[in-house]
Amino acid sequence: MADLLRVGGIVLCGGQSRRMGRSKAWLTLGGETFLQRVTRVLGEVVQPTVVVAAGVQDLPALPTSTLVARDSQPRRGPLQGLLAGLDRLSSAVEAVYVSSCDVPLLRPAFVRRMIDLLADFDIAVPEADGLPHPLAGIYRVKVRDGIRDLLDGKRLRVAYLFERHRTRFVPAEELRTVDEHLLSLRNVNTPQEYDALLRQARIEDCPQGGAT
Repeated sequence: MADLLRVGGIVLCGGQSRRMGRSKAWLTLGGETFLQRVTRVLGEVVQPTVVVAAGVQDLPALPTSTLVARDSQPRRGPLQGLLAGLDRLSSAVEAVYVSSCDVPLLRPAFVRRMIDLLADFDIAVPEADGLPHPLAGIYRVKVRDGIRDLLDGKRLRVAYLFERHRTRFVPAEELRTVDEHLLSLRNVNTPQEYDALLRQARIEDCPQGGAT
């Protein structure tokens, strides 16, 4: 499927980051901002990739091949961002992998696996601990009209889209073969979660037997 389907990428970064208190797109890990890192990893698997930002949001430097779209209407959530990304990609792709910018541990193999699992569905989203993860899913471009209808009706939850289109909910166990600990689904939403991520990165970078 991954070799036959034209798949692009959408990275949403226009959220208000209330719990973090600052833009998550500019948080850093391993010398890259979160947005740079997620965009780079996604670009290893799919092309083209579009970053969807708020109207006047500042962005870190991105690869020249990365497209940028701006939300035409603020505060309408991921559905509005998804529509902006699909409109920007136009007819270049048949489906998109959608990601937030706050999953810095996203794995290329995870993206490839989700593309493979789309099969003949319109949407494929991971499901872990009984909850779907809509910002780690594959969406066919054909869902765009459904998104417009939902936005026009002020029904802003992505879950409403699942009710309108053939959706495959992928159990976590089907994804652990490519991402054992489901790190690709690990959102960083608060300063405490960010500190924990940085501590983990320092521990993993420290050679065994090093100074304590």
